[in-house]
Amino acid sequence: MKDRFSNEIGAKEPLKEWLDIEWKTIKKCVRNLRWRIYRAKQNSEWNKVRSLMKLMLRSYSNLLLSVQRVTQGNQGRQRSRIDTQTTKTPVERVKLVKEMLTYNLWQAKPAKKVSIPKANAQKFPRPQDILTVKNRVAQTVVRNGLEPIWESEFEANSYGFTGRSCHDALEQSWIRFQKGKDKWILDAKIKGYFDNISHEYILKAIGEIPGRELIKQWLKAGYVEAEVFQKTERGTPQGGIISPLLANIAFDGMERLLAEYKTVKTYQCTKQATGEEYTNKKKSDKYGFIRYADNFIITAEREEDIKAIIPTIEKWLLERGLELDNNKANLVSVEQGFNFLGFNVRQFNGSCFIVPQKEKVKELLAEIRAWLKAHPTSTQEGVIKNLNPIIRGWGDYYGYGVSQRIFSYVDHEIWKSLWQWSLRRHSKRVGKQKGKGKEWVRKRYFKTFKGNKWTFATNLRNRYGKNKTIAICQLSKTPIQSYIKRQGIT
Repeated sequence: MKDRFSNEIGAKEPLKEWLDIEWKTIKKCVRNLRWRIYRAKQNSEWNKVRSLMKLMLRSYSNLLLSVQRVTQGNQGRQRSRIDTQTTKTPVERVKLVKEMLTYNLWQAKPAKKVSIPKANAQKFPRPQDILTVKNRVAQTVVRNGLEPIWESEFEANSYGFTGRSCHDALEQSWIRFQKGKDKWILDAKIKGYFDNISHEYILKAIGEIPGRELIKQWLKAGYVEAEVFQKTERGTPQGGIISPLLANIAFDGMERLLAEYKTVKTYQCTKQATGEEYTNKKKSDKYGFIRYADNFIITAEREEDIKAIIPTIEKWLLERGLELDNNKANLVSVEQGFNFLGFNVRQFNGSCFIVPQKEKVKELLAEIRAWLKAHPTSTQEGVIKNLNPIIRGWGDYYGYGVSQRIFSYVDHEIWKSLWQWSLRRHSKRVGKQKGKGKEWVRKRYFKTFKGNKWTFATNLRNRYGKNKTIAICQLSKTPIQSYIKRQGIT
């Protein structure tokens, strides 16, 4: 990164040891600079925004934090790349930092396109673009400066980026349908969201800011598939660090478009003092809008209103090089219900209920059964330690809906799987010795734990030499909570 990190802000001497870095100071430096960019953007101080953006691009602290996130923080760090550079050890990370100081950004390397099978569509795998490690670091550096400019300006009911989770989107759905106002929903998804975004529209939207030409280079870098280089005329690499932000920038504006449509309701009122009647008119938004990444829903009171807005939405998307996926677009009533972000949302007797999606429950149980089948000789301690994170994580995600009945059902199905796993281990004859009976298996694998006599549990010694009982996680014990939407999102 010649003439970009030469000032080495936050570094008094060259980096020698990765473990000597004070990450608390590094993160504070980058965070403060992001806040300065955000405040300058809020005050429309564009010259200051540009200056701070340049400062971010050549910040040594930003470089260190970007390398740390790419090599240690991101889930895709273990995937094979188009290059052969490894960054698993502290020495290799220090070497990468030094190489980035002289790295020429203007020669962007193409991505490597691979196919990752979907869970529900093995015949149609999802393409994924694998970037070089240096390109990933460089994109993280630019993203840290671009995020404060845009994410503060994204629409109130757009989610799927920093500080706005899927639970915020679900809570907004509950708020919209709980009132009983909207009765119809267009549940839609974009066809080839990352593959078809217009490059010209993205570059026009971000404007003349520092780093714009770098983004253009990454968009036009192309990709390698089956050892053949392919040019990219549209779309953003699916798997790139900066790609989700660029996709959100391209999609920004649909809520403002829908807000232009108003409905006027007339009320007959009476003055209390004189008893005189008069007419009062109230304007309200005709449509509701909630988006998470490329999944979005549009709500309205009548089915005719939804059908009338679809051509306008299609025209709006066409300007960005996008189109609706007709195979995944559903026009349904709120009483019929729809699936959104792994939940089923449905209205019953004027109340909105959000429960775990049936298919997601089946996927969890199938994953646990497959693991038990693949590990018939694992120790009981190994089973508990491998399955508990899966069960606990699933419960944490679905613990904000009306999930208690489903949690009890999942607990029962997991117990049946563990019981069958326990019986299979001791059902066969070994020489002249017969298999163990069910009563022996029960005493061996199931104990009384917190009042439950049939808990899959075992005793072990902790590092202090004391006896300890560990048990399979029970979803029915997970407290069901009401989710509080992040403040500032209306």
